[in-house]
Amino acid sequence: MKKSDRNTQQERFKMNIPVRIRGMEFSVPELTLTNDDMAKIVETNDEWIRQRTGIGERHVVSGEEDAVTLGVDVAKKLIENTGVDPKTIDMIISATSAPQRPYPSVACEVQNAIGADGASAFDLVAACSGFLYAMQMARANINSGFAKRILVMASDATSKFLDWTDRSSCVLFGDGAAATIMEVSEDGQDDIVNIHLEADGKCKEFISLNLPNQNCPLAEPHKNPENLHIQMAGKDVYKYVMQKIPAIINKTLEEANLTIDDIDYFIPHQANLRMIEALTTRIKIAPEKVLHNIEHYGNMSATSVPCVIAEKLKSGELKTPSTVLLSAFGAGMTSAGAIIKLR
Repeated sequence: MKKSDRNTQQERFKMNIPVRIRGMEFSVPELTLTNDDMAKIVETNDEWIRQRTGIGERHVVSGEEDAVTLGVDVAKKLIENTGVDPKTIDMIISATSAPQRPYPSVACEVQNAIGADGASAFDLVAACSGFLYAMQMARANINSGFAKRILVMASDATSKFLDWTDRSSCVLFGDGAAATIMEVSEDGQDDIVNIHLEADGKCKEFISLNLPNQNCPLAEPHKNPENLHIQMAGKDVYKYVMQKIPAIINKTLEEANLTIDDIDYFIPHQANLRMIEALTTRIKIAPEKVLHNIEHYGNMSATSVPCVIAEKLKSGELKTPSTVLLSAFGAGMTSAGAIIKLR
């Protein structure tokens, strides 16, 4: 398939089953690390971190907390606040790239914990773009008639995989989870205007995480990587984002026959406040339309975007009804743009 054929294929695939976004919740660990706390771990200070990242504090897991406990907590919050019967959930998709163990999946653990008996459940790995990827998976399953109600979530405990001696990376990340229900829209309004996904495998070394492994004793030995923490090529990531994400946003708008002036709010991935400010300028959107909370949570991987939505809805800063532009990028490299309706 040529890229020029993609829109035609998407239109052929899309059926007339509209999707409703119902509720949005987030959950973070209780333990908060301020920049002054970080200065006790690595050679840094509050001014250095704020000037370069815009981050003032972040939440990290402690004790037996992990991506599963965070995911279960946010799923239970969502069910309680929406009144959804867990037994009516057909599928659970968890965007997870920092689980405690590769399997069983976070989604399966959540399915058991909330009593969503019979629901299919799986994790999706697209790093920080994961929630938007998961939304598209849910949308496709509802559009096609395969499922009527899907729990879409993101849950990561990235702090477990950081090099806590590397100040360039350990100050950036926080842990958390977020979730929403996507279901058949009974009133005919489609809350998903458009989602555009891309990936660039040639940039795979920009952000990576190696895991220990070994070959069969009778096979040729495999040398384990020396670094088993998250590794980032910060300058390469910045260049990638500044070139790629404005293009992704333009495609997302064009496919929906919209312009940036039709957007009420813009919520980008919360990787770095300086990056958010630069993107705001590049796509020519009014700064007052841009929502962020990176100063209090850091980069929560796939949880970042839905966390902003949930928090700003609760505070009233994000008013409804509204048309919201979302964007994200992550290891892979993956990238995504979405336009949704919130009501």
